[in-house]
Parts: sequence; C-alpha cells; structure tokens
Amino acid sequence: MTIRKRWGRRAAVAAAAALGGIALTRTKSRLDASFDASRTARSARIAQLGARRAAHTAVHKARRTFASEQHRIELDEQHQLRSAEDVAAVLGEMKGALMKLGQMASYLDETMPEPMRDALASLQQDAPPMSAELAASVIAAELGATPEKIFAQWDPHPIASASIGQVHKAITHDGQAVAVKVQYPGVDQAIKADLDNTDMLFRLIGLAFPGLDPKTVVIELRERLLEELDYSIEARNQMLFANWYRDHPFIHIPSVITELSTPRVLTTKLVVGARFDELLTWSRAEQELAAETIFRFVFRSIYRIAAFNGDPHPGNYIFAPGGHVTFLDFGLVKHYSQPEVQLFSDLIRAMCFEHDIPRFRNLIETAGILRAGSPITDEQVRDYFGHFYEFVLEDKLVTFDPAFASSTVRKMFDLTSPSAAVAKESNVPKAFVITQRINLGLHALLAQLNATANWRRIAEELWPWVGGAPSTMLGEQEAAWLTANPKP
Repeated sequence: MTIRKRWGRRAAVAAAAALGGIALTRTKSRLDASFDASRTARSARIAQLGARRAAHTAVHKARRTFASEQHRIELDEQHQLRSAEDVAAVLGEMKGALMKLGQMASYLDETMPEPMRDALASLQQDAPPMSAELAASVIAAELGATPEKIFAQWDPHPIASASIGQVHKAITHDGQAVAVKVQYPGVDQAIKADLDNTDMLFRLIGLAFPGLDPKTVVIELRERLLEELDYSIEARNQMLFANWYRDHPFIHIPSVITELSTPRVLTTKLVVGARFDELLTWSRAEQELAAETIFRFVFRSIYRIAAFNGDPHPGNYIFAPGGHVTFLDFGLVKHYSQPEVQLFSDLIRAMCFEHDIPRFRNLIETAGILRAGSPITDEQVRDYFGHFYEFVLEDKLVTFDPAFASSTVRKMFDLTSPSAAVAKESNVPKAFVITQRINLGLHALLAQLNATANWRRIAEELWPWVGGAPSTMLGEQEAAWLTANPKP
C-alpha cells in the first residue's frame, strides 16, 4: 500500500470519526410521518449508533487478537469501512447540519476508500424524503392552501431531497414548469441545536487546525448555515445571480417565482438536464467545456458580484452540451466586502505576477492568515501557499487531477505532512472560511473531470485588473455577451 493510499484511508477514518463524533454528540430522530427534533428522540438515535459501533469494535478487537499481521491489516480496513458506512447511513437519515457535513466530506479526497466515498456520495441527492402529506402541510401553512390548489399540477413525489429540504415538480396556473423546494419541519431547531454545541465544534476544529483560533470559523459557519434556513434570503441571493447572468450564453440560473416563495418554500423555474454522474460519461471535450464554465462562474462571480455560492458540490449543477451549466442552490452564499476582494487581488498579484514572497507574507500576516513573527521561512510560505495558486502561476496547460485535489486536502488536514509546520502557524480569518470551502469544492470537482486548460489565460479574462483577451471559444462567447450587456 502506498503512503498516499495509507493517508487516504486515515483521512477517511478521521472524517468518519469526526462525523461520528458529531452524530454521537447531538443528532435527531428518524423522519417518519413528521420531523421530530426533540432532544429525547435525538438522544435515542445517538445511543443506538454508539452502542452498535461499540459492539462491533469489541468483536473486531477479539478477532484481530490472534490474527497474523497481514490479516490484522485486512480486518482493520474492513472495520474502518463498516464504521464509515454506518455513520454515512445514519447521516442519510438525518436532516440539517449533520447531514451537510457528510455531503461536504463526500467528494473532498479521492484517496478515500471507494465504499466510503460511495456511501457518503449517496447523501448528495438521495436523502430520505418526508411524506407527501407532510410536504403538503408545509405548502398549506406557507402559501395558504393545499398544493393542489396553489398549483395547476403538483407531483407529491420529490425529485430531490437533501439536508434541509426537498424539491417537488409542479405546474403553475399560468403554465410554467417549476421546482418547489419545501423545508423540512423542525430542521431549523435541529440545525440550531447542532450549532449551539460550540464546545464540540471548537474541539473538532482545534484537532484539524492546531494553530487555528476556532472562534472565527465557528462564527462564520454558524452565520452562513443559519442564513440557509431562510429561503427568502436564498431567493434574494438567487435573484442577484440570475439578474447579473441574465441571457448569458452558457451560465444559467433559474429565475425565482417570488409570489410562490416564502421563508420555508422556494419556487423557481424548473430546469431539466444531465446530472454530474451523466456528465462523467460524456466525451472529454464536453467535460472540458463544463469544467471551464464552472471555473468561469466561480471567479467571475467573486470579482464582479463579490459573492459566491459557498456549497459547490456535484449535486448543485445541471449540464447540457456545449458547456451549458445551470447552477442551483443559493442558500449558502458568501458576500464579500470590497476590502476582502481587494485582498484576494493583492495576494494574486504578489504570488502570480510579482513573485514577491515577502510582500505576500506581509499581506497574509496582516490579514491574520499567518501568525506574525512565526519561525516559518519565506521558502516554506512559497511552498505551502503557492500550492493554492499553482494552477494559475504560469501560462501553460494545467490538469486538475485527483492527486492535486488530494494534496490540497492534505496540506490543510494531514498533520504528518511536510507542510504541517506551516499549517500549525496558520489561521483562517472569517473572510476565508467559506473561501477555502469554495476552493476545496472546486478543486475536488474539477479533479473528478481531470479538467485540463490554460487556467492562467482564462483567469486573466476574469481578473478585473487584467481584463485579458478571450482565450477559448467560451471566452469569445462571454466577451460578446459582456459587450452587449455592460456590467458595472
């Protein structure tokens, strides 16, 4: 077994352990006819998972006592995978912050054992739904009548279900096909209960980042996740992006039907197309176009709208040939201040244009990313932080492959790696919490596509202080759109 695979297995087990720790601290009951968010029901689910894992661990220890060294390794791996899959299964029966952690972990590192990745990947789109009657009751409470009266046609069977709500198809009385996202009753109390356990969050973050002040991370995550509970905020976010990208040649955001939306119900135009798994079966050319569209959407949005969806994962995209991508789910959106955007720009200039590491170091120390006066050398700063700019450092073709995505995760989480010394001296200021989440998600997504392009040239089109000429077919289409639709 290679070092990389061994680390991947440790990372998978660590992720499962962290998720299990959260699940064993505070969880919620199974969703049957109604969503029960009571402490008693949550504690019962905790006890079941804890007792089951304890019993399995005892059996495992007994089996490995007299096993050979090779057989012990096999037994350990089997036990680790069963534990991870058990945690993933439990998370799949939950709603809210706990399940969202499972979704986030499902695609961050390709070195996870395949069964673990498959188990967590099932959380992306296939969470257990609430009953048709319960969904109808939410519609009635929020919109004032049953879905059969509110809509000309209503499909009681959800087309997607996730951590906070589920989506139904419907036809409005004026003939529009729409997607109606309905929030699970009680999920707001469940998420708030999870987030209120700040001691547990501090411990977990402290273990992952020994040099980190966990307070800023917890505050930022709490603010963003609590915003996600209010669909009226999501509606405003989605309208912001939809208006900015209106009539774009290949980036699409469904319009919001405001009169059929409330804080617990969000109605948008229905979009049909291929999901990520189907994209993986398409030609390399189509996959490259889709990857370029996602890349353009991320960085143009950050620098031109000063905002971005903080939850980029494969379930949030719908694909069509020619690089057309529809972007879904604007609940967890990070809005950046102009000084924050300026800092991002200054860091890119220092690292990628000027290659001025002392200036780069001064910027990150001033921003609180690296502890001022730390014993880290400038060379270590270059090696550690330069990795996050590697794909745009030079004017050349670069491939986002699984090894690159895994090395990004290792730099942040593996305390046995050569970069651990820098990680221990580093912090994640509030503005960078969601930014790093976006980076990890983007790297992982493009790595699954093995996306290859001259990302530096594409980035220069998107960086407002460069304004580079179009370097690809999609770039030419976008430049024509910008000419016809001038943006502030």
